[in-house]
Amino acid sequence: MSGSILIIDDEKGQRDILSAILTKMGYKIDTASGGEEALQQLQHREFDLLLTDLKMQGISGMELLERVLTENPSQCVVMMTAHGTIDSAVEAMKKGAFDYLEKPLEREDLILTVQRAFERIGLLKENKALHKKLAETKRLPNMIGEHPKMHEVVRVINKIAPTSTTVLIYGESGTGKELVARAIHDGSPRRDKAFFAINCAAIPDSLMESELFGHEKGAFTGAGTREIGIFEAAEGGTVFLDEIGEMNIAMQAKLLRAIQEKEIRRVGGKVNIPVDVRIISATNKDLEHETRRGNFREDLFYRLNVIRITLPPLRERGNDIVTLADFFLKKYSASCGIPLKGIAKPALKILLDYSWPGNVRQLESVIERGVLMAESEYIQPEDLPAEVHHEASPAGSLPFDFPAEGISIDNLERDLIMKAMQRADWVIAKAAPLLGMSYKTLQYRLEKFGIGRPE
Repeated sequence: MSGSILIIDDEKGQRDILSAILTKMGYKIDTASGGEEALQQLQHREFDLLLTDLKMQGISGMELLERVLTENPSQCVVMMTAHGTIDSAVEAMKKGAFDYLEKPLEREDLILTVQRAFERIGLLKENKALHKKLAETKRLPNMIGEHPKMHEVVRVINKIAPTSTTVLIYGESGTGKELVARAIHDGSPRRDKAFFAINCAAIPDSLMESELFGHEKGAFTGAGTREIGIFEAAEGGTVFLDEIGEMNIAMQAKLLRAIQEKEIRRVGGKVNIPVDVRIISATNKDLEHETRRGNFREDLFYRLNVIRITLPPLRERGNDIVTLADFFLKKYSASCGIPLKGIAKPALKILLDYSWPGNVRQLESVIERGVLMAESEYIQPEDLPAEVHHEASPAGSLPFDFPAEGISIDNLERDLIMKAMQRADWVIAKAAPLLGMSYKTLQYRLEKFGIGRPE
């Protein structure tokens, strides 16, 4: 046996007898000489079971019962009553006592009642643990997948969402980092306030400070009016900083100060403005490596990296590819008004064999195209784009024969960038993940090769 019991009785002899019997049974026993002393002990620790006399000097057993259950409705209490006060015992049970024992106590009745009480306590604890586990693993809208790595992501989101701690989300492009950030916001007390997402790679360095913190009239050329920034606009809510690794060092210092001091200063302003926002950031870079190279401030990294969530790439999620493909099929079949029944097995095999460099975002695009191209009730292999038909090449090999005359690396890179831009409809932010580049790197390469959208 194990468990803690507080015995409350104003007769020392009764306390000593009960302590001796129950200690021998293996229970941890504490005693109190009255209701007042019992309440004092309950302020400092918890007991599984309270075994209290009904009639006591000062605070009676009934009053103690009411006060204890007001504070802790799940507290298990057994009432001891003298012969002839059974009506009071029944009243105590109506008010929430587990059971009662009639004095003088019979040893066997005492042991049996305490054992039954602990069976109930065990069930309540098990139920509480199950509810906690369910709360930690409850499904989140838009978070689809049964892979254990995704279950762990959902568990962490459910656990930390109600807090205000900063979160850093790691994951390749297209893995759903913004979906995770939104899920954290939606599960927090800030859910009714604003959620702002900003891509740090898509905003020029010169405009980043104004975008985040706002500016005063006349702060710079073109600043004709005062404008508030995202931090002020998101007051009480959440700011999601995507591609945080692309933020320059100077701006990192200003962001760190805003997080530490919980205040910002508009560009051109002289007044510090208090702000209350939760910061969630995301990156596909190894920020620890970037701090060693001097590209990312170590102090900011530790501020952002209080809780880390790592999203697995789609290629590591096994059968989630099928689950996600089916979800996207239903989504686009309904929105496009094209009644499809599913994905044909040969097409499904192609999807499972592909490595998905663009992750979930790429899969969604492929299924949307498949729905539009399908000529039967099922998506067939011919409805899928060419790139997913090619199986991953063996390590160290190329998906084409090396020409005898050799190749030009520059020309090959230029052609790959052209193909990526065409597929992304000339949107840099969509093309960059296909090439495994950041927004800024692709922008530089486009300028280097003089590549522009055809007129």
